[in-house]
Formats: sequence, C-alpha cells, structure tokens
Amino acid sequence: MNNLTIRAAISSDIPRLASLDHHYSTDYVWQMGYQAGQDEIAISFREVRLPRPMRVEYPRDPSRLADEWNGKLSVRMAEVSEEPVGYMCLVEGPAAGSVWVTDLVVDLRHRRQGVATGLLGAARDWARERRQGRLFLEMQTKNHAAVSLARKLGLVFAGYSDHYFPVQDIALFFVWELA
Repeated sequence: MNNLTIRAAISSDIPRLASLDHHYSTDYVWQMGYQAGQDEIAISFREVRLPRPMRVEYPRDPSRLADEWNGKLSVRMAEVSEEPVGYMCLVEGPAAGSVWVTDLVVDLRHRRQGVATGLLGAARDWARERRQGRLFLEMQTKNHAAVSLARKLGLVFAGYSDHYFPVQDIALFFVWELA
C-alpha cells in the first residue's frame, strides 16, 4: 500500500486505534479434530468451508487497549495520510528470546491492501533489532484471513491452546524463526 507509515503509538493515538472496526467475516474456519488412543493422542486442524459467511467479533474488548497499552513491549500503528488504519501489540513471549503479536487489527476499509503484511514486517524488524529469536502470531481458528496471511508470509504452525481467548475460543500460533 502506498503511503503506509508504521510507527510506535503514543497515548493520544489509543482512542482512535480502539475505535477501528475490529470484527471480521469469514467463509472458512480451521476445525480441530481430536483422537485419543491408548498410546497416542492426535490433534489435527483442517480448513472447513462454512455454509454461509459468519461475522466474528474480535476476541478481546478493544476498549481494554486504553488500560493495557503501557504494559506492552510496543504498540505499533499503521497510518495512511496520518489516518490510523491498523495496529498490533507486541508482548514478551513466555519463552526466552520470543516476542508475541497479540493483536493484529486492520480497519475494515483497509483490509487486503498490505497493511497487516506491513505491520508484521515491522514486528519482525523490531524483534530482530532487539536480538529476539522468534516472533509468534496468535489468532482464532475462525480467523481464516490471518491463518492465510501467516502461511503466505512463511510463518510455521507452532501449536494451539484451547479456551485461550476471553471468549473461550481456541488460539492458533504461528512462528517466524528470526535467528
């Protein structure tokens, strides 16, 4: 996207970022399969087409950003002509040398224009500058666009966690090895 600028958010940006359209719509989900045997447990995910598009609300309350943004390693925002069009939050990962993208939001009007790709590239650069070895991206199993983007950019599936989000959805984790 031309004229895309990515920078660190400041306190006066937070209300505008929280007001971006966080919901998304999807025609596909990643469905989890579970099989347990005596000596084995098998978990699989497969892409499933839904019978009709489904509107999905963001898994976290966007208004919490105002209270939590100072506790993040960084909140990076994307702008076009000084208008906020997206943001991401970076937090320290549970494993040494890892950074997690916990929120990746692009306003509805600016999706599919390279904003999320720009934000993730900025996150990768930010983590590399700080000598971090891995960058993780988390998303709901319903977020087909984020799964597709992660795979397109070369992030590798790294696991999942059931009941991860406040809305009790499953989280999928993808990772970039940076070292």
